[in-house]
Amino acid sequence: MSKQRILSGVQPTGNLHLGNYLGAIRNWVEGQSQYENYFCVVDLHAITVPHNPETLAADTYTIAALYLACGIDLEHSTIFIQSHIPAHSELTWLLNCITPLNWLQGMIQFKEKAIKQGEDVSTGLLDYPVLMAADILLYQADRVPVGEDQKQHLELTRDIAVRVNHLYGKGETILKLPDPLIRKEGARVMSLTDGTKKMSKSDPSEQSRISLLDPPDVITRKLKRCKTDPVRGLEFDNPERPECQNLLSLYMLLSGQSKEAVATECADMGWGQFKPLLTETVIQALTPIQTKYKEIMDDRGYLESVLRSGREKADAIASKTLADVKQALGYSQPL
Repeated sequence: MSKQRILSGVQPTGNLHLGNYLGAIRNWVEGQSQYENYFCVVDLHAITVPHNPETLAADTYTIAALYLACGIDLEHSTIFIQSHIPAHSELTWLLNCITPLNWLQGMIQFKEKAIKQGEDVSTGLLDYPVLMAADILLYQADRVPVGEDQKQHLELTRDIAVRVNHLYGKGETILKLPDPLIRKEGARVMSLTDGTKKMSKSDPSEQSRISLLDPPDVITRKLKRCKTDPVRGLEFDNPERPECQNLLSLYMLLSGQSKEAVATECADMGWGQFKPLLTETVIQALTPIQTKYKEIMDDRGYLESVLRSGREKADAIASKTLADVKQALGYSQPL
């Protein structure tokens, strides 16, 4: 029996942080042997908001190298860059033409981000859920690892697939309907400056997050300054102590201990005792990733060969799906 196919990706905007790692990439690594995995660097998504053209290419290669450094195994997974496969853009246009506008205007993330951009909000920001749908549907993915904040986008992807199949399938399935793959524990790592907000690359404050490539002295400084509360004794599941919940969860996830063990260990601790413990744990967890990352970046030829091979494998699947959709929509075949 063939393995189910997984598709996921991360934008090359800023450094990956602990939220990206614990909420997504580590889960990919732990489950990768169970699936046929396609992991892309979604650089087309990166320009839906203002970006720096001088760093986009370098940031893209950084993310690909971090995938490998975090443990993505090429025996089970394919790594590629989204923009290197033209089918992503072409299928997006085809899906645009059958996706009702009101479906996109109702997307929660568009509303939130549009408020921040004001009059400069781009069509791309409105339309990027269709690009995300194209990313997923091109590879006929069975499951998509998503956080709670992305579930609405996956529901839209399924709606688009249903619409294509209904309008043009003639009783046949053209596009597979993907299911979400959600891991609750660690799915939302919160900001170091506000325990009620998700850790984010877009936060203007570097203090809000720990990046995977932060050196030990920076990690130490950020955790020493991170927001806490005046209560002695640390506990989970107290809604009035969001920072306590977040920092304990980080310790639990990075130390590999159970929630019960951490709760017992830290019940009588003050922040002055706990922060050095958390700092040591974070540094120990990130050191192997940083060491492997440096090795990969020092061997540019290897990284390029990985991405070249990944592009070839991904393009074969994506081109087949695109051809099937175009045929269903009535397009002529290339001569």
